[in-house]
Amino acid sequence: MTDFDHGPDRPSWHEYFMGICDLVAGRSTCTRRKVGAVLIKEKRILCSGYNGAPAKVRHCRETGCLRSQLNVPSGEKHELCRGVHAEQNAIVQAAYHGIRVNGSTLYCTNQPCSICAKMIVNAGIKKVYYKDGYDDALTLEMFKQAGVDLIRLKI
Repeated sequence: MTDFDHGPDRPSWHEYFMGICDLVAGRSTCTRRKVGAVLIKEKRILCSGYNGAPAKVRHCRETGCLRSQLNVPSGEKHELCRGVHAEQNAIVQAAYHGIRVNGSTLYCTNQPCSICAKMIVNAGIKKVYYKDGYDDALTLEMFKQAGVDLIRLKI
């Protein structure tokens, strides 16, 4: 992504989109980790998502965190959570509104887990930028095999 219009008084495109991810993450209802994601194509925002319970379902701030109650370590047993991940929500919202994401780029506050990686690959997303690590070797392997670029930004 070229930053030909980036100057000392303007954020780069990476800073801009990652800043939006941070803002989106502020809507998260997860009590353990706030994550935001934004789908981009041709420097235009297609859709965004944050982690939290599905629409019309009580969220963890009301019910308590099942994963915490069961002492489930981070990165394990994702199915034991009422929340939908930010990356999943961005993809689902795009589908819900009829927005094509094939060939798009995903910005996310955290490296996607392997469940999100599967959705990213099948949605045709070609590049993922993230800020914070989230160790998941399977994500790295799947992205490599599928030709999805995974790039950590040091912003």
